[in-house]
Amino acid sequence: MKKSIAIPLTISIIAVSFSAIFVKWSDAPSTILSMYRMWFACILMLPVVWIKRSEFKRIGGKEARLLILSGLFLAMHFALWFESLKLTTVASSTIILALQPFVSLIVGFILFRERTTRGAIFALIVATFGVMIIGWGDFGLSAQAIQGDVLSFLCVIAVVGYLFIGQNAVKKVSHWIYSFCVFLSAAVFLTLYNLATVQVFFDYPAKDWGVFALLAIVPTIAHLINNWLLNYVNATTISMSILGEPVGASLLAVWLLGEHMTWIQIGGGLLVLVGMFMFLIRQSSGARPALKKSSDVPAPTAGNP
Repeated sequence: MKKSIAIPLTISIIAVSFSAIFVKWSDAPSTILSMYRMWFACILMLPVVWIKRSEFKRIGGKEARLLILSGLFLAMHFALWFESLKLTTVASSTIILALQPFVSLIVGFILFRERTTRGAIFALIVATFGVMIIGWGDFGLSAQAIQGDVLSFLCVIAVVGYLFIGQNAVKKVSHWIYSFCVFLSAAVFLTLYNLATVQVFFDYPAKDWGVFALLAIVPTIAHLINNWLLNYVNATTISMSILGEPVGASLLAVWLLGEHMTWIQIGGGLLVLVGMFMFLIRQSSGARPALKKSSDVPAPTAGNP
């Protein structure tokens, strides 16, 4: 029976699009938001993790180091991106975040010699061009906005590192145990950072605690889905799906935050959807007509972390 990646990826895009909105709703420091998101997510996963606790025995020294490193990259991603959202608009931040596919393609080729078709590259260009149009009129020229743009780009590098490490480490255990270990590692790194920088841990209004919980529940669904999909597709495919986030996040920002969106940006959103559709169709009907376990695919050679 053939399985399609389109449905879980669509759910993932919708869930992750709320992340920027939740961050905008809170006045808490970025690293505090990130820390509680990870801790709360770990707590919510405990029942499933307890059921699958025997899988921890499969994690050797090398796998443990990979999981810890993956958690560090994820912690950096959240901290950098949440801070970016506090310095610039949703559209500006997510436009840069959507450069993931290009960075992922480059890293995938250098480390794993991953290749893709010309048609898929064309689809990437179309979608990325659409993302650029979305944020074209929203890029600020102030020093604060530029700082936010730089932080957003750095978080792209961090999340690509997180995905590529996961592409290797997730083969050893289920996506539940992998996600829990990575989230826990990220939570510990963020907690240590907040202790070192003397951040306030508990003195926040009820609204902020509600945002912490929402961040743990809604966007984390996307990460769980993506971690599961790493069993079947490569990191570039996951990164490509993230191109849908600027569309969803920008529309939600118009509705919930009152941020302005022009007809040019709406046109760019349509280009993103067209490009993403073209890419997913090629991924589903080309080399991978049905989902296959990554263990059935030849393992990468040189450059394996």
